[in-house]
Amino acid sequence: MFGNIHEECGVFAIYSNNSTDVAVQTYLGLYALQHRGQESCGIVVNDDGVFSYRKDLGLVHEVFNKDTLAGLGDGNIAVGHVRYSTTGNSNRSNAQPLVVRHVKGPMAIAHNGNLVNARELREEYELKGAIFHTTNDTEVISYAITEQRLVCPSIEDAVAGAMDKLKGAYSIVVMSPKKLIAARDPFGFRPLSLGRMGDGEYVVSSETCAFDSIGAEFIRDIEPGELIVIDENGVRSDKRHCTGTPSRLCVFEYVYFARPDSVIEGVSVHKARLKAGEFLWKEHPVEADVVIGVPDSGLDAALGLANASGIPYGVGFIKNRYVGRTFIQPNQSDRTNSVRIKLNVIRETVKDKRVILVDDSIVRGTTSKRIVNLIREAGAKEIHMRISCPPFKNPCFFGTDIDSRENLIACKMSIDEIAKEIGADTLGYLSIEGVNKIAEGAGCGFCDACFSGNYPMEVPKEMPKDKFEFKIGGKK
Repeated sequence: MFGNIHEECGVFAIYSNNSTDVAVQTYLGLYALQHRGQESCGIVVNDDGVFSYRKDLGLVHEVFNKDTLAGLGDGNIAVGHVRYSTTGNSNRSNAQPLVVRHVKGPMAIAHNGNLVNARELREEYELKGAIFHTTNDTEVISYAITEQRLVCPSIEDAVAGAMDKLKGAYSIVVMSPKKLIAARDPFGFRPLSLGRMGDGEYVVSSETCAFDSIGAEFIRDIEPGELIVIDENGVRSDKRHCTGTPSRLCVFEYVYFARPDSVIEGVSVHKARLKAGEFLWKEHPVEADVVIGVPDSGLDAALGLANASGIPYGVGFIKNRYVGRTFIQPNQSDRTNSVRIKLNVIRETVKDKRVILVDDSIVRGTTSKRIVNLIREAGAKEIHMRISCPPFKNPCFFGTDIDSRENLIACKMSIDEIAKEIGADTLGYLSIEGVNKIAEGAGCGFCDACFSGNYPMEVPKEMPKDKFEFKIGGKK
């Protein structure tokens, strides 16, 4: 929202044995997942093998309305996507889902994650004559599946064959003329869940909050490495890629990405954030008069810290919820103004008080500095900033937009130096040990490489977001 860590992507899909208004259901599902990506969105509807689709830059309500949804027609299968770009720049051609037409019929695919071997695979397919129309790694996945489909007896076998070649993070939904496929990488970096609306009607979503938005019942999380097939015969599971590799769900899903009302791997995101605040207080106690959180993902952790400390929780900010994607500006001076437009301090909460300010992360430090300054201007006597995750010290190669150490303030300064830079009286981060305990009871392990540097697989030395972008003349 303020130039910090950007959300991932969100995928949603629905299969119904009865012809239903799957476009509207998918629209509602994407609306619930809007927090995962605000750059572009799209929906593909399957009516007996005929694919109709719309996708464009913009928020869900900007791209779709009553008429555009009606224009997608009726069908019994649909897939949808909301995007924030991690590979491939933000333009219309990179919007998802991707629709591919090959000799075995049409296919639509939507993807959340990031491949670490996308460059090698793309070069391999280009040398075989493939022509790429986008610069995202989702099209690389589509080529991997299409290549396998030419030699495999079914779409599910083709997806399984492609999974043998893909390395990195991917939670995908794939639609063929008759089937809906969902698959998750063997490490389970990104969440993916299965739900049900009625007899013969199933949904797949990045988060369970989308099920709630359409009245669907959560069944279970799709397992790391699992591939599920949904067709007229129901749901069946293929676990040939469930190798027993320790799962590594991105722990930042609990800290920031996911909506508080979602449940991931059996743990409430809201409860995990309350735990983060509780652990923050245990690790960094301080005398104060009020605890406030930065909207939205800092609020639950602030409440948890207040509960643990006994210090009153206060509403410190009013967030302007009518400032949309179009207000986001590319340069630093415009971002300075945008913080004041999007957030306003409630002076009565902080004036003449010692304030504990809770936020989810500090990336470059510029936004935190502006927010601290807003509270200082409102009359706070002391500002003690607490962050509900450890310092970012390493790039992420699995889909989070952290791609350079040179832009991370924690790689340049000590914690005391950061506190001075942003204008806080004290600064405390949640420890790596603490962040790994906030989702206690989750049926998975966690990836904390952006904090610890312990990557669960071999990663490239660098992975620029625009690695497939070309300027005129063919030069990168």
